[in-house]
Amino acid sequence: MVRQLHREDIFVGRHRVRRLMRLMGLEAIYQAPTTSRPYPHHRVYPYRLKGLNIARPDHVWCADITYIAVRRGFLYLVAMMGWASRHVLAWPLSNTMDAAFCVEALEDAMSHYGRPEIFNTDQDSQFTSFDFTGRLKDAG
Repeated sequence: MVRQLHREDIFVGRHRVRRLMRLMGLEAIYQAPTTSRPYPHHRVYPYRLKGLNIARPDHVWCADITYIAVRRGFLYLVAMMGWASRHVLAWPLSNTMDAAFCVEALEDAMSHYGRPEIFNTDQDSQFTSFDFTGRLKDAG
C-alpha cells in the first residue's frame, strides 16, 4: 500500500498506513507460510514438561521454526534453545521447510553443547520426521 501511495506522490510511512488501515477495518491479503503442519504418519510424542522444574543446563532444549519475509518469498529460521539458560544454541536459515536444516541445527547444537535430557517442540512434521527423531534417539 505504501509503495502504491508513493507512486501516486503521496508520501506516508508504513506505520501510518498500517494504523489507518486498522482504523478502517482493512487488512492486507497475502499468503503467509504455514510453519506448523503435523505429518499424519509420524508419531506424536507426549508432553513431558508439565510441572517439571527446569533449573539446570541441558535438562530441556526446545526448537521452533519461524519465517522471515524477503523480497522474493520467505526464509525459514529454526532456533534451538536451552530452557534453563534461554541461550540460543543453533539457528540456521533455509529457503525450504524440509527436515534437513532442522537436523543440521540439532547436530550443530549437540556438537557444541552436548545433548539434552528432554527435547521439546510443537511437533511440526520436521521435528517428528524419522531423520530428526532418529538423531535424538541415537543420542539417547
